[in-house]
Amino acid sequence: MQRFQKIFFVNDPPDAAVALQRALQLARTNEAQLTIASLSEEFPRSLANLEDSFQKLKEKEVLSQLGKLSTEGLDINIRHLVGTPFLEIVKEVLNGGHDLVIKPAEGRGGVANMLFGSTDLHLLRKCPCPVWIIKPSKRKKYARILAAVDPDPGEKANAELNALILDLAVSLARRENSELHIVHAWRMSYENTLRSGRARLPKADLDHLVRGTRKAHKKWFNELLGHYDLDDLSAKVHFLKGDPGEVIPSLARKKRAELIVMGTVARTGIPGLFIGNTAEKTLAEVDCSVLTVKPGAFSTPVKT
Repeated sequence: MQRFQKIFFVNDPPDAAVALQRALQLARTNEAQLTIASLSEEFPRSLANLEDSFQKLKEKEVLSQLGKLSTEGLDINIRHLVGTPFLEIVKEVLNGGHDLVIKPAEGRGGVANMLFGSTDLHLLRKCPCPVWIIKPSKRKKYARILAAVDPDPGEKANAELNALILDLAVSLARRENSELHIVHAWRMSYENTLRSGRARLPKADLDHLVRGTRKAHKKWFNELLGHYDLDDLSAKVHFLKGDPGEVIPSLARKKRAELIVMGTVARTGIPGLFIGNTAEKTLAEVDCSVLTVKPGAFSTPVKT
C-alpha cells in the first residue's frame, strides 16, 4: 500500500487509539508526511481571548497521545482547525495537497447507533482524495476486506475507480494477511418493469436480454480481475445479481467484513450530486470501516 505521500488524520473523536495507530503505521510504510488535526467550532466573540489557550490545550492532548505510541522517524505535523469541521478538513486537503484522509467514525455502530455521523458523510461526499472512516475496534488488523467494483467499459470514470479500489484492497489484504472478497453486483435496467406485463415483450425475448446482460457483465468482471495476481491471497470472487446498494451490505454482513473499499461518486454529471445511489444505500446499511475513492476528474464543491 505504498502510494500515499501526505496523510491527513482527523483526531476527532480523540479517543480512537487504534485509528491513530493505523495512521502512524501507514505513514511509516509509505514514508509519508502525517498531519494530525484536532477540531473545534468557532469561538464566540465573548471567549475569543481563550482561543490561543484552547489551541495549545488541543496540541498537548495530541502530543500526549503520541507519547504513548511509536513515532520515531516519522514526519508529523500537528494542526488545530476552527470552524465547520468538514469544510476546514477539505480546505486543508486542497491547500496541503493531502492524498488520504483517515478519520475515526463518529458513531459506535451496531443496531442502536449509526456509525457515520454528519462530518463523516460530508467528507465521503465532498473530499477529493480517498477517505478512510474507521469503526471503533480493538483489532489492529482487518481479518476480512470486501472490495466492491462496477466494471463497465461504457463508463470511463468507473474504470479508473475500479483500478484504484482493487489496488488499495489487494495491497491492504497482502499487508494485513486478510481474507479478500471482491464483489460485482449486476442487474438489467427495468427488468422488473418489463416482467410486470405492462410492456409487450415476450418472456423469451426478455430472458434473452437478461442473459446477454449477465454475459457482458461477467466478461467485464473477468477482464478486470485478469489484471491482478491473487494466488498469494485468500481471495474469493462474488458475481451476484441484484441492486448493488442491497447486495453489498448483505454480503458484508454475511462474510463479516471489517472493511469495505468502494467508490462513492454518482455516474451522472448533475451539479450538486456528489455521491451515487449505490453508495448512499451501502453507507446507510454497513456496520464496518469504509475506504472510499473518487475518480481523478472529481471536483469538490468546497472552495478554499
